[in-house]
Amino acid sequence: MGIIFAILVTFALLSVAEVHWRRKNYHEEFVRKFVHISVGSFVAFWPLFLEWNEIRMLSLAFVAVVALSLKLKVFKSIHTVERPTWGEVMFALSVGLITLITNDPLIYTVAILHMSLADGMAAIVGIKYGHKNAYSIFAHKKSLMGSLTFLAVSLAILATYVVLSGATINIGYIVVLALATTALENAGWRGLDNLFVPLLIAVALEMLR
Repeated sequence: MGIIFAILVTFALLSVAEVHWRRKNYHEEFVRKFVHISVGSFVAFWPLFLEWNEIRMLSLAFVAVVALSLKLKVFKSIHTVERPTWGEVMFALSVGLITLITNDPLIYTVAILHMSLADGMAAIVGIKYGHKNAYSIFAHKKSLMGSLTFLAVSLAILATYVVLSGATINIGYIVVLALATTALENAGWRGLDNLFVPLLIAVALEMLR
């Protein structure tokens, strides 16, 4: 039942986004980031009702579905982007790979939230307020406001982890980790940050645990 619930909710969120994209109710990038934030945040809490093997199975299934959708342009709301990217595929892949790094549900959640919330909010803020402070890395448009937003959200997520886990972690380590993920997100080529950012978080926190 948990797997069915996960699939139904994910499909429902994708369908809502697709309807808004086709009706042109919102900017295309806002619709993409709605999917990124909503689906990603939902996936972040899968350990609450799914076993690790079930998450791995769903990860592989979603990699196949997203890759097929990318080729056939089924869900245009998440694939309509100016630059070539495999970000959605990388994100689906990272969901399963994180479970091979840690068996701590909280670390898993923190890792996924870095790509759903931190990355999603950075893009939204960058679109709205980043026009005058934009720059390019590997031909990808970035903005100072977007990067600062990612850093701020990353720090908030990591601070919440420290409080909830009761871990004794040096604040300097948290700041360095947040800066590292921000830099990695900036340098992400064709969506590879969707894979490497959550993996970096999972590895770093698992080493401390």
